[in-house]
Amino acid sequence: MSGSFLDAPLSGFLSALASGSATPGGGSVAALTGAQAAGLVAMVCNLTIGKKAYAAFEGEARELLAQAEARRAELAAFIQADTDAFDELMAAYKLPKASDDEIAARKAAIQAATMRATEVPLAMAAAARAVLPLCGPLAQHGSRTAVSDVGAAALAVRAAVPTALLNVEINLASIDDAAFAERARAQAAALVDGLDEQVAEVLATVRARIAG
Repeated sequence: MSGSFLDAPLSGFLSALASGSATPGGGSVAALTGAQAAGLVAMVCNLTIGKKAYAAFEGEARELLAQAEARRAELAAFIQADTDAFDELMAAYKLPKASDDEIAARKAAIQAATMRATEVPLAMAAAARAVLPLCGPLAQHGSRTAVSDVGAAALAVRAAVPTALLNVEINLASIDDAAFAERARAQAAALVDGLDEQVAEVLATVRARIAG
């Protein structure tokens, strides 16, 4: 599939995903899932803003909307960025290795590309994780008729973050730079710390408001 996934129909992305090509893969799916979570948050904000029943919350809803839209744009860009990073890694593996110099250059290129292919999903996971704090206040004070969509957003975050971090995990196994690997593992651990509990809190609020 040529060009950016964002410029193609969804059916084209899904067909590429199901094809025998290694890209797009799990990283792009994580980015799309995170972008959808941010989109759901934005939607509920838009359904809340301008409604008399939620006038006291409108200022905060507008702030949440701006943050959600920023995360949505960031995560949407990662759909293609993840594929690009993987393609760069594959290109490094195809470099010539007929001499000692070429072998050394190829090894260095592979290490650099592997680190890049680790940094992209790590940043992606952080962007997806940043959507979750937007869900709590929106679940509590946003439009009650759309509160289930806030829960859906929280569940999407819970899927997107560990999905992205699987790409981090598999790439770290091939990285020689111990300090880089240690930092990446610490960042990944911080991103999942408390994730399930915070999602559960959002869902409890959502269900309480659904119950009335």
